Amino acid sequence: MAAQTAGLKRFYTLLAVLGLAGVVVIGMLMRTKPVSIPANVTVQVADTAGFRGYLLGRPDAPVEITEYGDYECPACAGFDMVQFPTVKERLIDAGRVRWRYRDFPLDMHKHARLTAHATACADEQGKYWEAHRFIYEAQSDWARQTNAAGEVRNIIKALGVDMGKYDACMQSAKYAGRIQASYDEAMKTGVGSTPTFLVGGRLYSGALPYDAIKKLVDSLAGAAPAAPAAP
Repeated sequence: MAAQTAGLKRFYTLLAVLGLAGVVVIGMLMRTKPVSIPANVTVQVADTAGFRGYLLGRPDAPVEITEYGDYECPACAGFDMVQFPTVKERLIDAGRVRWRYRDFPLDMHKHARLTAHATACADEQGKYWEAHRFIYEAQSDWARQTNAAGEVRNIIKALGVDMGKYDACMQSAKYAGRIQASYDEAMKTGVGSTPTFLVGGRLYSGALPYDAIKKLVDSLAGAAPAAPAAP
């Protein structure tokens, strides 16, 4: 009888362990579930209400620059890592420029809408620009993946956001319409490649160097800033 009882205990213990392992496996599968963000969706009014792109800088800065970008575009990543830090420090943080980023996911890039949607979900938790930067920095890692959702999820997780909310946001594809609206607006404006910058009503294609952007800002501001006084 004692041996039978001990055997039953071992049996039920084994069942509990297997059940727990099953829960863990299911949880892992759910976390790495492929995410699909549809293209060419019908844009609803609610998709764009009050949204004109992701803004960085003072809303009353005298010059506005809109960047149309694609997170899978190597030239966009190069601009963000090499030129943009200087643009931010010397023009945006200085109050001279307000910068808008708008998604222009190219059809040739299979993860472009996924990553655009990931940054929108991060924006819900106040982490847009952090997600923007780190997704570009890690482009060479996730862009080569068949299913990039897992790699991108790890990037977002490192930002300290609520991953339950992020996962629900991604599975809902709730920002697909906003991304499509941004794409459609760019096409109507004449954008055809990334990165492209809208400055003073004119489009400039390619990863502009800081000096070129500063020259445009100076011209739109009316005059270049005065040179520092000699010591």
